[in-house]
Amino acid sequence: MSADANRFQRAVVIGTGMMGPGIAVTLAAGGLRVTLLSRKQETARTGLEKALGQLDLLAANGLVSEEAAEGARASLSASADFDPSIREADLVIESAPEDMEFKKQLFARMDALAAPEAVLASNTSGLSITEIASACTRPERVLTTHFWNPPHLMPLVEVVKGEKTDPGVAIAVVDLLRRCGKTPVLVKKDTPGQLGNRLQMALVREAIHIVESGIADPEDVDLAAKTGFGLRLPVYGILEHQDMVGLDLGSRVLDYVSRDLSNVRGLPRLVREKLENGELGVKTGKGFYDWSKKDAEAVKQRRDRFVLEFLKSRY
Repeated sequence: MSADANRFQRAVVIGTGMMGPGIAVTLAAGGLRVTLLSRKQETARTGLEKALGQLDLLAANGLVSEEAAEGARASLSASADFDPSIREADLVIESAPEDMEFKKQLFARMDALAAPEAVLASNTSGLSITEIASACTRPERVLTTHFWNPPHLMPLVEVVKGEKTDPGVAIAVVDLLRRCGKTPVLVKKDTPGQLGNRLQMALVREAIHIVESGIADPEDVDLAAKTGFGLRLPVYGILEHQDMVGLDLGSRVLDYVSRDLSNVRGLPRLVREKLENGELGVKTGKGFYDWSKKDAEAVKQRRDRFVLEFLKSRY
């Protein structure tokens, strides 16, 4: 397969929940004709309305030109007609529930319908794309495109190769995502957590260990991340920092500190206790924080404003 991203003209995005509309907006802003596909026409229309609202937000903040936004509005559509939509697509990205058997059945069905050169992608954040692709007769055209939430704002997309993914397919998708204004990274091995979540989960584990050990409270753990190393991460990566300070100094710090870091496998004790007590976070009103005293919607809005300002400065 050619690595030319321009071969993609028509895309289908399956799922109209948290991720699908933003993925559809991304592809439409990149010049593709995009169909948001749902089980019901009503939810498909709702997803389309959400996508158009996200597109308006991007245009209002100068992140897409008005010309590109107008083209994207015209190229977005919604449907509940599965078979004809898949048959016409050059690229399908599914954002369905994280259930392996469901995804394998879905990909087997798409594999039987799609054109021979069509690319089938999953937005899974952790399931093995190799196993998902095992349900397909052409696993070489199957891969992961893991968009980060919220997908219409977050630049990162992880393109994960399965064991049988054609390297040319992966490069073509990386090129397409760049054309759509995203920052794709190529994950060369299909491994649990892909790339970003492996880094994030290591940090989550140590943050929980710090609270569990009485070293600091959740508020101060988050404050240290937000106002310390986290503040420079958008422009100054982890390994860049190691090179900048010198591997001789970095290695001494790593050798000393790593001996005391958490290496627990599975769930930490503190998390198990919270699960047993029904402390699930925002949805139950309490997790690491008491959400009766903290506004979850305000936190989301603060996150999105920050990302918007970062994107505007970047572009």
